[in-house]
Amino acid sequence: MDFGLKGKKAIVCASSRGLGRGCAMALAGEGVDVVLNGRTEETLKATADAIKSAHGVEATYVVGDIADEGIRGQLLDHAGTIDILINNAGGPPPGNYTDWDRDDWLAAIDANMLTPIDLMKAVLPSMIDRKWGRIVNITSGAVKAPIPVLGLSNGARAGLTGFVAGLSRQVADTGVTINNLLPGPFDTDRIRKTVETVAEKEGKSVDEVLTARKATNPMRRFGEADEFGAYCAFICSQHMGFVTGQNLLMDGGAYPGTL
Repeated sequence: MDFGLKGKKAIVCASSRGLGRGCAMALAGEGVDVVLNGRTEETLKATADAIKSAHGVEATYVVGDIADEGIRGQLLDHAGTIDILINNAGGPPPGNYTDWDRDDWLAAIDANMLTPIDLMKAVLPSMIDRKWGRIVNITSGAVKAPIPVLGLSNGARAGLTGFVAGLSRQVADTGVTINNLLPGPFDTDRIRKTVETVAEKEGKSVDEVLTARKATNPMRRFGEADEFGAYCAFICSQHMGFVTGQNLLMDGGAYPGTL
């Protein structure tokens, strides 16, 4: 199936590893030139080199925390006109609601709500002018089924979800789609850090908690970054032009609801 993306350009935030890397790799496999972002130059360069070697597209990068306004400016200036924006950022730390003060909440909201909103505002005018664009916000399955230990993430990402519900419909007739991709448990550094917190709290080993966590999923495993990336690339494809404002869950069937 031809995704119709060859020759387009994408910004993929937080893409040196994990789910962001999976998305960048999958888009590059469809002929998309990618501009990567992350906080560590070594892993960014390795990812860019791997993409160029595997797919023969252009892969450049800007080093820095995407939640930093200056870094966002550098990334947008470096990328120029783009067709696809993949919003992604590391989630706030796990914990208990009693642990978090106002500064913790402001940091979570800034990184996981206001940062993607700022980037969407920056790229939408040119997408609308060209009557084509794809924006995918990587949020979390916790938007549909909150995870108590991830309260900061639950709140910040739910705020972004509400904003996108309105914005996506405001631009729906312009050829630009905006959707949210909600990962469940994937084998990434993020889930391992969360598991380490739970293991310490419960007095168990990390392996014990990981095994128990996998057993609760209907597929008895965690997802892989390349699976996630493939879904992300499809959402960006020419075949998804009539889908917008949706929260697309990818969690191995973990969410038990009918809707």
